[in-house]
Amino acid sequence: MIPMKIVYMGTPEFALPCLSSLIENHDVAAVFSQPDRPRGRGYKLMPTPVKKLALEHGIDVFQPTSFKSGEDADKAYEILRQIAPDVIVVVAYGAILPERVLELPKYGCINVHASLLPKYRGAAPIQWSVINGEKETGITTMHMARGLDTGDMILKKSTQIGDNETATELHDRLSRMSAPLLLETLDLIEQGTAPREPQNHDEHTYAPQLSREMSVIDFTKPAQEVHNLIRGLSEWPCAQITLCGKVMKIYKSELVNEEFPDSQPGEIVNCKNFTVACGDKRAIRVMELQIRGSRRMCTQACLCGNKINQGDIIPSK
Repeated sequence: MIPMKIVYMGTPEFALPCLSSLIENHDVAAVFSQPDRPRGRGYKLMPTPVKKLALEHGIDVFQPTSFKSGEDADKAYEILRQIAPDVIVVVAYGAILPERVLELPKYGCINVHASLLPKYRGAAPIQWSVINGEKETGITTMHMARGLDTGDMILKKSTQIGDNETATELHDRLSRMSAPLLLETLDLIEQGTAPREPQNHDEHTYAPQLSREMSVIDFTKPAQEVHNLIRGLSEWPCAQITLCGKVMKIYKSELVNEEFPDSQPGEIVNCKNFTVACGDKRAIRVMELQIRGSRRMCTQACLCGNKINQGDIIPSK
């Protein structure tokens, strides 16, 4: 069987395992990725992770500023038309494709999405599944259509979310899970046996982009909600508190199996292990944090040089 000619569209690290698998098993004719952007301390222009991997394998990379309209969009479409791909695979590309692109490939455009659709359509499905306290999530492959993650589903693979698992840890697991599911999906498409399961649009939920405004922890909320927020915002934008005039990012926490009936929300009820009371009289224990201007570290290492006091109150937003 002649390998399918594939155009791959992806940008961040999440999309790397899928691209690696396609390079090993199919003909990747070209890669499209978002434009390079400045990042890091020096704010230098850096290639996207997908672009970097593609160039390492000698694959042509294109980075249009838009697919919607304008000269750049027309050039991108013409490149695709000349390549004449059998299928376009889209994994965390970062832009909605217009109808003329969706209709161009022989087998259409296939998307790998990090949720069990129709739940958590949108830009941040992994983070919101953790923030909302979901116990299960997964990967869905689908035929792309007009609209945001609304296409007919092909395959799904589910996984349990750990009680203390962060969005970052879940992101890495789902990224690895996506590659074999994509290869199985492409095999079915090539054989002409890929299913088309319409989504129940009445059951859909939305996972919008995260924002820095979400970061400040509200300790008047129940401990489980606070714990879920910390897990869901790990890495970026990261949950944060202000204590003794110092801004602290909280990367990891755990629930404390104890009630503190006389506590106030945000009160430090154990200064030796950084236990903080919440609105339901239960508490969370801070496990990993970073004080502004210092490095990320475990709580015990941080407390060696930064004293906190029993009874101090962390202000909520």
